[in-house]
Amino acid sequence: MTTSSSSGHIQKTFLKYQHVFVFLAPLAFVLGVYFFAPTSGSGTGYWLEYWWLFLAFITGATIVNTVGISGSALFVPFLIFVFPVVAGETLTPETLVKVGLISESFGLSSSALAFIQYGLVDRRLALSLVLGGIPFVVAGALLSFVIPAPVFHALLGIALIAASFLLFKADLGHEEPGAAGDEEAGVSADGGTGANLPNDADKLGPAGVEKDENGTVTRVDKDGNDYTYSHGGYLERFANYSIGGVFQGLAGFGIGELGIISMLRTNVPVRVAIGTNHIVVALTAVLASLVHVFGGGLVGGHTMDLASTPWNMVVWTVPATVTGGQIAPYVSAALDTSLIKKGVGALFAIIAVALFLMAAGAF
Repeated sequence: MTTSSSSGHIQKTFLKYQHVFVFLAPLAFVLGVYFFAPTSGSGTGYWLEYWWLFLAFITGATIVNTVGISGSALFVPFLIFVFPVVAGETLTPETLVKVGLISESFGLSSSALAFIQYGLVDRRLALSLVLGGIPFVVAGALLSFVIPAPVFHALLGIALIAASFLLFKADLGHEEPGAAGDEEAGVSADGGTGANLPNDADKLGPAGVEKDENGTVTRVDKDGNDYTYSHGGYLERFANYSIGGVFQGLAGFGIGELGIISMLRTNVPVRVAIGTNHIVVALTAVLASLVHVFGGGLVGGHTMDLASTPWNMVVWTVPATVTGGQIAPYVSAALDTSLIKKGVGALFAIIAVALFLMAAGAF
């Protein structure tokens, strides 16, 4: 009992001050890169060459983390289409992968912790989705070494067009948070203590959580908003996350884009769906990255050469994605459902068009 209490206290303290730990991580990363990373240049001119990427990536990170999708879904098209226009140079596919993965890893971790701290993550749902998606993510990552790039770009474009259509057609009226009662208004960052608050001792974050005998979940976030839903709809979510997992392994994104649709269509509140999806995307992105880094060498494919990494780019993109990840939960909470829905749908359509252009060799 003492161990459990101590663990809970440590968890609450960490989440309460998570923004401090989150911002220390990129600071340590930037200092490590500056002093120890092998670089192709030096001096103030080298390190400040891509300062403008901070503005682009903080905007992109806020957008993708607000809607709960993979950072690479925006970063890769940006680096392919916009970066050459501004910088006057074209990045190689290997460089795109490295910049995208490094930036996304920090941004996803930052935003996932922020959503947990806000009380919008369903850990039981997240765990089942991650475990179910693992074999598909690994399979997709291994297939990336043998499937031509235009093929999976086109397939992912089709999948995102379908996801955009489904999102606009889905009934999202269930997702609005309820008005918390007076007894629920006392929810705070270190957990609610009101007599009538649900209070699951094993919960992630500050939200009060309980599940009744009928399977109905009641969740209260740190602002006192309450959400009611069930864990039903496993088959639909499994189908979307398995397909998305394959694409996550192939291209670095896909599971978040398709997975969020299945949660919304199975009556998971949009803010809980977005928060929970961050955990799934973060963990599967790390897994996909590891397979891409080490799997290529095992099967005779590509490997990532850290010595050729454009460190003067990532020293700006990493702090940007971390900052965007911290902003996202507040943007998500402030925006209304219809705006979030339209934004996600339009974003999917734009990404799909970019992927079709990639598949057609238009750049």
